[in-house]
Amino acid sequence: MELTTLQTVLLSSLIAVVLFLPLTVHKVEENLEAFLFLCGAFAVTVSKMWSGHLVLTALEDPIKITLAVLIAGLLFRKFNKNIQHLTHWAVKKIGLRWTLFLIVFLLGITSSLITAIIAALILAEVAVMLPLERKGRIKLVTFSCFSIGMGAVLTSIGEPLGTVVLSKLAGEPHNADFFFLIDHLGWFVLGGILFMSGMASSLRECPICHAPGVKEGADEHSVKSIVVRAAKVYLFVMALVFLGDGLKPLAMQTISHLSANWLYWINMLSAVLDNATLAAIEVTPDISTRTLTFLLMSLIVSGGMLIPGNIPNIICASKLGIKSKEWAKAAFGLGLALMIAYFVILSAVL
Repeated sequence: MELTTLQTVLLSSLIAVVLFLPLTVHKVEENLEAFLFLCGAFAVTVSKMWSGHLVLTALEDPIKITLAVLIAGLLFRKFNKNIQHLTHWAVKKIGLRWTLFLIVFLLGITSSLITAIIAALILAEVAVMLPLERKGRIKLVTFSCFSIGMGAVLTSIGEPLGTVVLSKLAGEPHNADFFFLIDHLGWFVLGGILFMSGMASSLRECPICHAPGVKEGADEHSVKSIVVRAAKVYLFVMALVFLGDGLKPLAMQTISHLSANWLYWINMLSAVLDNATLAAIEVTPDISTRTLTFLLMSLIVSGGMLIPGNIPNIICASKLGIKSKEWAKAAFGLGLALMIAYFVILSAVL
């Protein structure tokens, strides 16, 4: 659909609001799920995208993720002591640095098979058991979510982004099979996962943080907390469905025919928009391998920069009570540096 000037201005302004208000207004930060839901509803209204199908999709899409969060929360509640003992055993046997390295590396490498959701749930559980102060724990989580986001894109199992891309490129001329993204992105993703693992291994131990579960997570395994957390994740994902569909006409009108270099930087919108939505707009059967690599690497890197950018971010932020400003402080600058580094590398080798 062709947007009017007013619609374009309103939707463009909404993107700025979604980007900056959670970082600057405490009330918005405290009620991020409701804020994004209202923004999503506004976007759909402005773009005139309301339909029964969209409402049904928004109600159905969060169900699997919410059930995973709920069931995993109840299982972790039951087996919390076992996970705690295993985590403390690893720290004692190989040291904190190697434990952190392996957590980030293994979750990143396996996320394409166990899914980004399961990897994030494991991360959120283990993170509170490590002898790290809050700032260090937040950094560990952001490093790991970058790693999980990178690894999960390599197959159609890991996250929706991979599913969308492989589906769109299944025919000629790419004939994309299960290993297509591994073949084209594998080394770039592996480098990113190793870098994030190295960053995590540099975190310093907190001598007074050996008590399991840390104070801020003392009530995290109550049934009430688990249910509330799952409900917040449901609302968050529903909000992103509305936001993604509401902004889709603007994206199709402004970015769908840009070159690889332009797409790379504009895809920083993935920090607040679902990357699968952007991929659905940008990926076409006739896309070149170079352009595909540029746009996919930008989508998965920028997805880690802010909480709404990726499902693992949402799950971990909800579980650990990480605020938008805290996440941005730990991840935005790092993500931007990584974007620049990948842009230089990709420009040189492709």
